[in-house]
Amino acid sequence: MRKNTIVLLLSALAALAATPTKKPKLIVNLAVDQFRYDYLTRFRSEYTGGLKRLWEHGAVFTNAFYEHFPTVTAVGHSTMMTGATPSVSGIVGNEWYDRESGKQVTSVSDDDAQLLGASGIGSSPRRLLVSTVGDELRIANNGKSKVIGISSKDRSAILPAGRMANGAFWFDVASGNFVSSTFYFPSLPAWAEKFNSSRAVDQWLGRAWTPVTGKQGAAPFAKLAAQSGPSYYGTLDRTPYSNDLLVLFAEAAIEGENLGQGEYTDVLTLSLSANDRVGHALGPDSEQVHDISVQTDRSIGHLFDYLDKKIGEGNWVVMMTADHGVSPLPEVMQKRNMPGGRMTEGQVLKAIQAALSAKYGQADWLIGKSGPAPYFNLDVINQKKLSREEVEEVAARAVRELPHVYRVYTRSQLRTGSLLDDFVDRRVRAGFNARRGSDLFIVAEPYWLFEQAGTSHGTPYNYDAHVPLIFMGPGIKPGHYDMKVAVNDGAPTLATMLEVETPSGAAGRVLYEMFE
Repeated sequence: MRKNTIVLLLSALAALAATPTKKPKLIVNLAVDQFRYDYLTRFRSEYTGGLKRLWEHGAVFTNAFYEHFPTVTAVGHSTMMTGATPSVSGIVGNEWYDRESGKQVTSVSDDDAQLLGASGIGSSPRRLLVSTVGDELRIANNGKSKVIGISSKDRSAILPAGRMANGAFWFDVASGNFVSSTFYFPSLPAWAEKFNSSRAVDQWLGRAWTPVTGKQGAAPFAKLAAQSGPSYYGTLDRTPYSNDLLVLFAEAAIEGENLGQGEYTDVLTLSLSANDRVGHALGPDSEQVHDISVQTDRSIGHLFDYLDKKIGEGNWVVMMTADHGVSPLPEVMQKRNMPGGRMTEGQVLKAIQAALSAKYGQADWLIGKSGPAPYFNLDVINQKKLSREEVEEVAARAVRELPHVYRVYTRSQLRTGSLLDDFVDRRVRAGFNARRGSDLFIVAEPYWLFEQAGTSHGTPYNYDAHVPLIFMGPGIKPGHYDMKVAVNDGAPTLATMLEVETPSGAAGRVLYEMFE
């Protein structure tokens, strides 16, 4: 009898283990633009809201890195929910020269789409070549799941949501409206129109960005105009109030689209952009970055409280990350006796033009760029009957001679794989797309910027690549996981949780160690 009881018990436990975990009603991909991993640890004692909850109750991957170059907004946001590198996704930068159309384009520019909610040309995910988790979810259930993307920036709203999204919305500083494009629908949904008409955006008129991290009575970091208009909206977009506005709009989207209320899992991608704008201007060591990080914790906390009430605690899963890190200000690094300094894109492009003209004759050798990376004028090369590979090498030698240039890769070198195998080379190689990539890839020495003021990101170095990666929700085992992982692992992990196909370009692995 006892033996039979044990067998029955073991069989029951095995059956229980084999039973699929109930799928969440809502997946939230939460990104904080330019949120370095160390902001989690440096300011941890001051977090009381959403970041504190993630740190204490989430699966925190402490060594998550982007494994591509350049580490910029569009590329990071295209990676989160696809798991793909630029070599496959086709999103090779924020902007680049498109040889097919013969003009500079952005990652989401689309002449065939019109803006909704304001006037102008719209944006779309048409340049994204791979699927997202949301796309795979909608493919699996014939479009019954809903996918919505939201951010201040168009690329940050559009790319994580994917090509099959029901809608993507971003903030227009000219009108103060949340806008979208005709790629998704012929007119804005009624709930979005209602939100814009409510002028929720104007609730901070005349307000000051008062620090919560400094001494009581400290001077404000910014003062918002007392009248609505582009000046007010532009300043708002560079304060913590921008994140609060995005959370309000996300809540309106959840209500308006009934996200998380149906039989099928829905997806919300939300990217908070103000942190990036503050960070670019003032750097990661500034009190303003410290303060907006603490205020972002509160904004996320409000969102999580809302999700608990609306969707139900235990019914939603969040994956929190950032699109890239950022370099300290060079001037700060110099005071620390660390390397760092400034150079300009113009110096690089001028050196290339001069070298090619000196060797082959005066001509317009450059036709486009992506940051300091040039696109050569192939018509000139063909007219002069030159070898493209030779032209690339002449230009590369000229750039290598510039001070504080670490490495220069030619297009031909990347196509043939003639590289070393350290982490810099691997990340550069992952960023090369043969159809869309530039003719040279240029990496400056650590902490050297192609900026004349403020700071930036984009390098393969760890200060730009190390970001948070945290999962929280049902079926996820809380804890801190210190092994090195890639942000590319997020998409296949979510796809596995949802029992759908892995996104088509995903390069990562499933983070099975966090599954309960």
